[in-house]
Amino acid sequence: MGKRDYYEILGVSKSAAQDEIKKAYRKQALQYHPDKNPGDKKAEEKFKEAAEAYEILSDAQKRQKYDQFGHAAFQNGGAGGFHSGGMTMEDIFSQFGDIFGGFGGFGGFSGFSGGSRRGGVPKGSNLRVKVTLNLEEVANGVEKKIKVKKYVSCDACEGSGAKHGTAKNTCPTCHGHGQVTRVTHTFLGQMQTASTCPTCHGEGTTISQKCESCYGEGIVKKEEVIKINIPAGVAEGMQIKMSGKGNAARRGGVNGDLLVIIHEKQHPELTRDGSDLLYNLYLSIPQATLGATVEIPTVEGRAKIKIEAGTQPGRVLRLRGKGMPEVNGYGKGDLLVQINVWIPKSLDKEERKVFEKMEQSDTFTPRPDRSEHGFFNRMKNFFE
Repeated sequence: MGKRDYYEILGVSKSAAQDEIKKAYRKQALQYHPDKNPGDKKAEEKFKEAAEAYEILSDAQKRQKYDQFGHAAFQNGGAGGFHSGGMTMEDIFSQFGDIFGGFGGFGGFSGFSGGSRRGGVPKGSNLRVKVTLNLEEVANGVEKKIKVKKYVSCDACEGSGAKHGTAKNTCPTCHGHGQVTRVTHTFLGQMQTASTCPTCHGEGTTISQKCESCYGEGIVKKEEVIKINIPAGVAEGMQIKMSGKGNAARRGGVNGDLLVIIHEKQHPELTRDGSDLLYNLYLSIPQATLGATVEIPTVEGRAKIKIEAGTQPGRVLRLRGKGMPEVNGYGKGDLLVQINVWIPKSLDKEERKVFEKMEQSDTFTPRPDRSEHGFFNRMKNFFE
């Protein structure tokens, strides 16, 4: 079953303003909040679905990509592709927890209710890599394997940071909550503020004996080979996000993401213009005059096309469906072949005699077709 439209999920129109989108998400999130629906898996899925929709539509750049390409713009990175798909409940409350402000009991993620530490789950940093593709790879899609040096979970301590055989201790300062609360008295009354615990730095636990391999960090740097499935039709500068493939977080947090930046290598003969391809074909004077069968490049290999006798320079031939695929998977562009006639810069004696004789012939006297002139007629010819 295909993914639902993000606008449909939030119940807003495609022209909705940001305030309207935020209000709609707030309504959905409060309706399906885990605290209001304990143990209800269906409500939890709707809660995550609304968060994913809000993540895209609340960001101007992501919303523009979604409006242009739909869900296909966010493929190849787990559920979310170019964005942080596959979000956990911790991710949602970490990113959007402030949207619940003012509603009692829904202040943030705390194991769906009070009692757990409120410092948030640490997340590893993102990695950025550039992948260069040739035109054929862009046209067909490709799987790439890249080597990256990144932080991974320490095998010796399984990412805990504690020496093997020892355990973590509950932080004596925050008692496992990850935050400390301070009450101050003002002329308006008591004011309560919360801040990250200075002892455990929000983790809720402390280590008595550090792992000797990672020195208590829970992560070590290693080289890793990562497979990237790149869909057909991507373009220069497009970014693919692979969730969880970035640096590991210290002491058992959430992995960062791998951001893959697409760089498209210039083809030696074809020029890309969106989903269309452009090719400049040069004909000799005899070929343009008498007609010919010539070979041209395409992304699928060489192809032969027929040139009619009397073909004029500037004419554009359209080969439908011979261009690039749309990134959303719907159809292909065209290959546009612009006709140019090559004029020799020097002639030998015999060749000059031939041209001088042709110059005297009435056949070679220019008689332009006036219907072919003018901007609109040139545009018409362009799309023949």
